[in-house]
Amino acid sequence: MKDKSKNRNEISRRRILPILGGTLLLPFFGFTQAASEEEDISKEEYETLLKPDGTTVKVKVSTLKRSKVVKKNISNTSFLQWLGKKI
Repeated sequence: MKDKSKNRNEISRRRILPILGGTLLLPFFGFTQAASEEEDISKEEYETLLKPDGTTVKVKVSTLKRSKVVKKNISNTSFLQWLGKKI
């Protein structure tokens, strides 16, 4: 009887392999949830705008809708002064 209880406490290869195999499979179960979150992020609409130096920037449409107009119909010179550019 003492020999049987001693064998139960020992960790053998047959007990480790299923545990090891199971832990190696865990990352595969999480990929389905991460893919759906990435699709939601990629569904956001972007609009391409032009910066003063001539480069383009992608801006979320929701950000443009939340923005407010500071001053309408300004001239190019006053706009460049507001940006801090020298004429």
